[in-house]
Amino acid sequence: MSLIAPPAYTVADFDFDLPPELIAQHPAPERSASRLLDATGPAPVDRVFRDLPGLLSPGDLLVFNNTRVIKARLFGTKSTGGSVEALVERVLPGTQEVWMHLRASKSPKPGGRIRFADAFDAEVLGRCGPDNGLFHLRLAGDPFALLEAHGHVPLPPYIAHADGAEDERRYQTVFAKEPGAVAAPTAALHFDEALLARLAERGVEQAHVTLHVGAGTFQPVRVEQLHEHKMHSEWFEVPQATVDAVAACRARGGRVVAVGTTTLRALESAALGGHLAAGSRETDIFITPGFQFRVVDRLVTNFHLPRSTLMMLVSAFAGHAHIRAAYRHAIAQRYRFFSYGDAMLLQRETIPAQC
Repeated sequence: MSLIAPPAYTVADFDFDLPPELIAQHPAPERSASRLLDATGPAPVDRVFRDLPGLLSPGDLLVFNNTRVIKARLFGTKSTGGSVEALVERVLPGTQEVWMHLRASKSPKPGGRIRFADAFDAEVLGRCGPDNGLFHLRLAGDPFALLEAHGHVPLPPYIAHADGAEDERRYQTVFAKEPGAVAAPTAALHFDEALLARLAERGVEQAHVTLHVGAGTFQPVRVEQLHEHKMHSEWFEVPQATVDAVAACRARGGRVVAVGTTTLRALESAALGGHLAAGSRETDIFITPGFQFRVVDRLVTNFHLPRSTLMMLVSAFAGHAHIRAAYRHAIAQRYRFFSYGDAMLLQRETIPAQC
């Protein structure tokens, strides 16, 4: 569901200049050793991520996205001899079929075959997805097993190095469970087992949703008017146990803290009917300033790309001016940006009632 932003905002309002050396190419030596910008108050405060338990209260609820990143990047050769670079966008449940982004000198035709990693074959079934921008293929075996054996970690386009052993370990959360994401829920990468234990000791509850992050999370906004942007779609599930945990948190006066924009999108999508409901479906929710948040009170998130839908989301959540000021501070203090970068903690903006 796309929600029209106030007409005063255009894509240019979410732009900023970022020194390229601030784009993190590798993770911090330890997950919880990343920096944390506490932007919950009027002025930003510089902290370390392992300080998070002290910023939350007993009775608060942390909600995580437990999706698991698959090795979605493949290299292959068409039967005609041309090389192919592929990125799996989605594995179709219960089948050997996938939707893929394909890059080749000439697009493969339906019925064509591709040999991936010199190890297994795939048949091209046709075009699919939004605007027929994806390719529908049938693999010669279980997609998850083939990708795990022959695929590469789908690092974001702004990370310059080829994937390696470090990426296999660190571009994955410590609690990843449900395979299907082609990009990591990066805010959750800062949590390690020791930090999760400290949060539990403090009385901070934990719950999970699943949202399989698609490559569309890196899709640029190519229009100036926000309501003209077509949002990508992703599959999510909110279990009944999480709905119950949110209700219990509300009853005891706690705050619901979403870990990452993917968790926030899942929770708010599940509440578009007016209240949080369990279930699974597709969402193309586009959160821009003016959105009415129903579930999330606080947000743990990384720093996002200029002019991106995620910059619009955090601006909708914490306030456009507040985010602009926080990003200016982060750049001045040399925070590390994007997937392997540092994090921030945001408070939902309180909008005064209109008389």
